[in-house]
Amino acid sequence: MDQYRTEEEQVEALGRWWAENSRSVIAGVVLALAGSFGWQYWQGHQQQQSESASTGYQQLLKLVEQVDQDASKVDELIVAANSLKNRYGSSTYGQFAALQLARLAAVEGNLTDAEAELRWVLSHNPEQDVRRVAELRLARVLASAGDIDGGLAIIEAASANSDYQANYAIARGDMLLMAGRDEEAKAAFERAAQLLAASGNGSSVPQMLTKKLDSLSPVQPASKAKVADSAADLEEARPDA
Repeated sequence: MDQYRTEEEQVEALGRWWAENSRSVIAGVVLALAGSFGWQYWQGHQQQQSESASTGYQQLLKLVEQVDQDASKVDELIVAANSLKNRYGSSTYGQFAALQLARLAAVEGNLTDAEAELRWVLSHNPEQDVRRVAELRLARVLASAGDIDGGLAIIEAASANSDYQANYAIARGDMLLMAGRDEEAKAAFERAAQLLAASGNGSSVPQMLTKKLDSLSPVQPASKAKVADSAADLEEARPDA
C-alpha cells in the first residue's frame, strides 16, 4: 500500500479491501481450522481403530486356542472372525481374521469357502508377507479341490522373488506328488531341503520333508543285494548251537 500517501488513506484502503474480501478470508480461516481439527480427529480415529482391531484380534487368538481344546467353541470363533473381518477389512487384522476363516473352512473340507476367503484377502491389497501366505494357502486349496494346474500356476508366479521359496518348493512338491509326477516332486523337495540348509538362520530340514524324500528314494536293487550278502555272511559266521 505504498501508493497511498497518508495513514488515513491506507486505513481507508484497508477498510475497503476488508469489506470486499472479509467473507473469503473468514472462510479460509474456518477451513484452515477445520482442516487442522479434522486432521487431528482423523489421526485419533485411526489410532482408536487400530487399537480396537488389535484388541479384537488378540481375543480371536484366544478363541483359536480354546477351539483347539474344545471344538464346541468353533461357532463362536467364526462369529468373532467375521465381525473383525467386516469391521476392519482394510486392516491387516481383518485380513488375519479372513485367513483364520479360510483355515477353518479347509479343515472342515469346505474348499469353496476357503478359496473365497483367501481371494478376499488378496483383493484387499495386503502387505507382502500376508499376500505370500494367502497365495501359498490358495494354491494348496486349489490343488486339494482338483485344480492342480491352477495351484502350480500360483506357485510359479509367486515364488520367484519370495522369502518363502522353501515353503513354495514344498507345496509344489506336494502338488506334483498328487499329480503322480514323482520325479519332479522329488526334485522340488530336494530344492526345498537345499534352501532350508542354506538359509543361514538355523533352519533345519523338517522331519516331514525328510520322510517325503525317503519315500521317493527307495533302496536300489544293488543296495538290496549288499544287504542280503551281509545277512548271509552273518548267518555263516554264527556258531552252531
